[in-house]
Amino acid sequence: MVTIIASTNRPNSSTIKLAAYYQKQLAAKGLETNLLSLTQLPPNLMETDLYGKRSEAFTKIQNLVTATDKFLFIIPEYNGSYPGVLKVFVDACSFPESFYDKKAALVGLSSGKYGNIRGIDHFTGVCHYINLHVMPLKIHIASIRNEMDAQGNLIAEDTLRFTNEQMDKFINF
Repeated sequence: MVTIIASTNRPNSSTIKLAAYYQKQLAAKGLETNLLSLTQLPPNLMETDLYGKRSEAFTKIQNLVTATDKFLFIIPEYNGSYPGVLKVFVDACSFPESFYDKKAALVGLSSGKYGNIRGIDHFTGVCHYINLHVMPLKIHIASIRNEMDAQGNLIAEDTLRFTNEQMDKFINF
């Protein structure tokens, strides 16, 4: 099973739009995926699901994560790194069955000009620590608002080429 994670809890974000784009493109290539937006996390996650506790609300999410073999993380830049809610999500998931010895691809995005290069590097370190194998080809999409049309499709030729290459490699990863 493959799960795309829109790694922010910001409503109506470019992250969820890009995650939906990846899901649509992967489906066109024959790969069915689940889409988990971190907006779906329980609002009181920090009180209910850290340190070995498990709420009924998070159990459904945990079951999806446990059943997933490959993850595609779409990660926006927050203050030069990745969103804190992504770290809380990883910390809330059961160890080791959530991520250990599974695979992941990473896509960074930002409204600025670097496409969350630093945040993707930071999250790669977390992935290595939890033994989540990261695909070497990581994509960084800068100026995301200029890269997508009103329907949520990528429009820049080079970005289309690079994301398409990443998707093909992810399918075979």
